[in-house]
Amino acid sequence: MTAEGDGVRLHVQVTGEVDMATADTMFQTALREPAKQLTLDLRSVTFFDSAAIHAVVRLAQRFPAALTVLPSRQVRRVLEISGLGEQDWLAD
Repeated sequence: MTAEGDGVRLHVQVTGEVDMATADTMFQTALREPAKQLTLDLRSVTFFDSAAIHAVVRLAQRFPAALTVLPSRQVRRVLEISGLGEQDWLAD
């Protein structure tokens, strides 16, 4: 996971698997730097479980109307199955 920010916007790029062992690291990385807008780039994520979903929902609560999630095909499918496929924060 990498994070780049400018004090207003933070871009967190995540690769590989996000599961119960790594979901909190993703969450904490997204909160490491102060930001008003967060982009969570999950386009290189290959596995995404319920712990990862919970972390994204918590970030959506922390960044109301200021979170953008860029999903991989796998992430999009998991979010759709979980009923979160139509959220405003989920990019096309």
